[in-house]
Amino acid sequence: MPREIALLDALVPTLLFGFLAASCGSLIIDWLLTRYHLYRYIWYPALFRLAAFACMFALSGLWIY
Repeated sequence: MPREIALLDALVPTLLFGFLAASCGSLIIDWLLTRYHLYRYIWYPALFRLAAFACMFALSGLWIY
């Protein structure tokens, strides 16, 4: 897979798409946990959100490269 992708004549790193996918995944997980009131079992929800995003972004980076 190329390291950069031409998007409207601008070279963007492929990790940008991993970042966008991790952002969408993080929003979906946040919506599910809020909808079903599962945040009451998590000690610090903001830290959980950050850690979930970091794990998804790291996995997408490993998958791309």
